[in-house]
Amino acid sequence: MIRTRVGYTGGSKANPTYHSLGDHSEAIRIDFDPEIIPYEKLLAVFWQSHKPAQRAWRRQYMNALFYHDDAQRRQAEATRDRLQQTTGKPVRTQLLALTTFYRAEDYHQKYMLRGRKPFAEELEQIYPRPRDFVDSTLAARLNGYLGGYGRWEQLAKEIDTYGLNPANRRNLERVVRKS
Repeated sequence: MIRTRVGYTGGSKANPTYHSLGDHSEAIRIDFDPEIIPYEKLLAVFWQSHKPAQRAWRRQYMNALFYHDDAQRRQAEATRDRLQQTTGKPVRTQLLALTTFYRAEDYHQKYMLRGRKPFAEELEQIYPRPRDFVDSTLAARLNGYLGGYGRWEQLAKEIDTYGLNPANRRNLERVVRKS
């Protein structure tokens, strides 16, 4: 991942906020390098990370994939159709063209990272501007690892590039080895 941001999309209200969402849904925006991780792999994670046969109880939480172009739409449709055939259940996740993505408020960004104060404090020193903190690849990577995503083998290859203080480095290694 290059970066991730949470926000709102899929609706018509201009400039939604968490407390004034209108008809938007909460979403995550992922910037990635397709040479490193193909879209097909992201789709596999997407389908495994929610319950595609369930209907959401509110539009705010609807199951949806917002694609950027026709190529992404076709790949999403193909993986959806395969999932439906494999499970024998109808897939209720909507596939929608991305229109405008509105970033959520800063306090919603990098939830797992912000919940680990020593890590958040160190990154806030590196990235004092909230937008830079949220947009940083390092914050995205740490947020994922601290959330239980990622393997020790991958972390071992890249942890030296993170520049973390020794205590945070040891804590991150411990967290990832446990998961």
